[in-house]
Amino acid sequence: MMKLPAINLEATHFIALMSHSVPSIASLTDHTLLRPEATRADILQLCREAREYNFASVCVNAYWVPVAAAELAASHVKICTVVGFPLGATSTAAKVAETEAALAAGAQEIDMVQNIGALRGGDSQAVREDIEAVVKTAHRHGAIVKVILETALLNDDQKTAACLLAKAGGADFVKTSTGFSSAGATVHDVALMRRAVGPAMGVKASGGIRTLEDFQKMVAAGATRIGASSSVKIVEAARSAPQLAESGT
Repeated sequence: MMKLPAINLEATHFIALMSHSVPSIASLTDHTLLRPEATRADILQLCREAREYNFASVCVNAYWVPVAAAELAASHVKICTVVGFPLGATSTAAKVAETEAALAAGAQEIDMVQNIGALRGGDSQAVREDIEAVVKTAHRHGAIVKVILETALLNDDQKTAACLLAKAGGADFVKTSTGFSSAGATVHDVALMRRAVGPAMGVKASGGIRTLEDFQKMVAAGATRIGASSSVKIVEAARSAPQLAESGT
């Protein structure tokens, strides 16, 4: 197994987040609805909640980007969408086309699925070039890119390799999971990803994060963004926690 250098996770960012004020929890959260059966009414409700709680973004499927962009135009909430989702097995050209269309519709953050099969098969060049192409397209429009590894399908060496390829490809974040595979984020994987990319790059934990305790464990392990569909429940739990409620609502 590849040995990674230790990273000091007691940097100012992580110390500050350990106390987790309610606003800081919201500001780290991508309020997510990627279910295929989601309706327009569901998306509008997601956007109302995001605006009320001031989440970092809403994460929706590309079809709903124009709806979310219109609904949140007067807010600080970003519009995030997914590319190559959920398998990562579309061509690079298709991922770039998806990215361009999403950006034109109002997306500001792109969560792309890496080419998982190419990664597992050892084709590092294909993985990196796939990421680079999407990153160049997004960055040209001022958008950021998070690369979804789908950690449930990888061993630790593969997770590390994927992180390093995402970093080399210019991505802004690495992300654990689509939420559509056999498992989601784990503390182990988030900590491994943080060690692999170092202290400066973003790490997003997603998949199965349903409680305030889950949220806190992921941030303590090194996550700087959380993707969750239970975002409102998490923030409300924080409001009920005396030590957090005192630090702001």
